[in-house]
Amino acid sequence: MKKQYTTLFLLLTFSIGQAQKDKFNLLIGTYTKGCESKGIYVYEFDSKTGDFSFKNASEKTVNPSYLTVSDDNKFVYSVNENGAQSKVSSFGFEASSGKLDLLNSQDSEGADPCYIINDEKNVIVANYSGGNISVFGKNNDGSISEAKQVIQHYGKGSDAKRQGGPHVHMVHFSPDNKFVLSNDLGNEKVYSYKYNSSSASMPLKLKDSISLRPGSGPRHLTFSKDGKYVYVLQELNGALTTFCYSKGKLKKVDETTILAKDFKGTFTSADIHISPDGKFIYASNRGEANDISIFKILKNGRLESKGQTSTLGKGPRNFAIDPTGNFLLVAHKYTNDIVIFKRNQETGAITDTGKRIELCSPVCLVFTEN
Repeated sequence: MKKQYTTLFLLLTFSIGQAQKDKFNLLIGTYTKGCESKGIYVYEFDSKTGDFSFKNASEKTVNPSYLTVSDDNKFVYSVNENGAQSKVSSFGFEASSGKLDLLNSQDSEGADPCYIINDEKNVIVANYSGGNISVFGKNNDGSISEAKQVIQHYGKGSDAKRQGGPHVHMVHFSPDNKFVLSNDLGNEKVYSYKYNSSSASMPLKLKDSISLRPGSGPRHLTFSKDGKYVYVLQELNGALTTFCYSKGKLKKVDETTILAKDFKGTFTSADIHISPDGKFIYASNRGEANDISIFKILKNGRLESKGQTSTLGKGPRNFAIDPTGNFLLVAHKYTNDIVIFKRNQETGAITDTGKRIELCSPVCLVFTEN
């Protein structure tokens, strides 16, 4: 009898452990000025069922439109996109409860920050309207210092309305953390910076840059799972370009489009992500398109189109694939919801689950440990 109880106890413990492994925190950044929002929301997401439940929210914080979480899962860093008054904020984060406590905020040193990353030493921000990159040091308590480096971009593109000056749209660590890549939508370049995380005043040093096709507008990029390729999504012409990558250098190898062959309407490409297994790449498109394009990644890094799927909302600025690869969630800025799609891991196809998270102007989705 004692042996049976022990076996049952072990099975129960194992089952609980497995159930916990299926659940993640989903952090959501929002715009707060167009509708009622506290800023950052935390939900528990079940990657086995696609179910979710509200856990917590920040106190009122202005337009936390992009978020990043520290590797130890104890701190959250956000931009506060607010024109010339834009800031960058740090929060203490309790993963179990989802509680967020504001630690401090600093001037972003550039208008309208739109992307943010962090590592053990620094927080790095792309300022869109400011056309620059700001680097903030981390203090021991997780708060951030004043900007210790600001790198200003220069130049403009061929679209006078959208590219009258530099517009830094993204910063991204290389897989080995030795470089930071940055897309500039305004001057149509992808920059590569040598990264020294321990430097007190100049952690970023320009290594190289590459120009893209006039009128393209590079917005977001992602690395292949093996780190050999970089995929750059261009907002203005819908192009998706494949580059070979090595030691901070990019070399173009292929280019395709995220637009359907018969599409005639307006569009603005937005976000790009690779599935956790590295087999598929997804890109979102806004305007009148409002869809997700799906590509199979071939052995040579090139892409094979698998078509487009409607996101069932308007303004899919950001989306995320859960860490297990079972679900793809799309945040709609204009229809105020997050649509949950089931993902077929064999074909890459996504299908609507009918499940929705209703929330004011969601624009950033980040999964973390529960």
